[in-house]
Amino acid sequence: MHSAPSVPGPGFSASGLSDAELAARIAEGAGEILLGVRHGGLLSGRHLGDVGDTMAQAWIASVLARHRPTDAILSEEAADVGDRATADRVWIIDPLDGTRQFAGGTGDWAVHVALTGNGKVTEAAVSLPARGRLFRSDTVEPADGPLSGRIATSRYASYEVSWVARELKLEPIPIGSAGAKAMAVVTGEADAYVHAGGQYEWDNCAPVGVALAAGLHCSRLDGAPIVYNQPYPYMPDFVICRTELREDMLASLAEIW
Repeated sequence: MHSAPSVPGPGFSASGLSDAELAARIAEGAGEILLGVRHGGLLSGRHLGDVGDTMAQAWIASVLARHRPTDAILSEEAADVGDRATADRVWIIDPLDGTRQFAGGTGDWAVHVALTGNGKVTEAAVSLPARGRLFRSDTVEPADGPLSGRIATSRYASYEVSWVARELKLEPIPIGSAGAKAMAVVTGEADAYVHAGGQYEWDNCAPVGVALAAGLHCSRLDGAPIVYNQPYPYMPDFVICRTELREDMLASLAEIW
């Protein structure tokens, strides 16, 4: 007689990959695909960005369908998979964060992979493929080095960023994608990342998951907790910062927010 195949336990696939390992391998693998899309400069501009988005999304969707077929998925580049309203486990994915930077040939772009439950990130991985960096929520080092005196910002700093930078005496440093900005705080390149211009959950879910695991403060600008897998996945604002700056950061933001 043949014994019945064993059923993987929660958080494991038939191949034995844990959620943390799967998230990391997806982030890393999608990054390798995207580096291949840029290979040789054969594509450029908007066409390069479109192909990168499409290929990374297709690969990630196939991997999750094989390894986590019953989980729901929220992604920037595809329709929802499963019923997010009733699912206990929801993957929130950005196959290519920073398409403009990717298409422009810079290194400030990322791949975001996060698993959420009850509105919170349970596992997360952020890959910065052009820099050869992979950040995992299960292995990230604590962000406890000396403060840098800098704040990560876009090319054009918002009023909120300019206000905080002036009040807390932080030097703005332009960094491309949301994932690259958040990881700059994780690595100590910057002390804070403040965003008030609106994003979607896939833009910051995995970065927030990694940042929280590194011991950083993450919240909405008014200090409220960040909750994911909302019916409309719009994230108007958030802050990621060193815990040493938390009180001063929130007090400064409270004056204008």
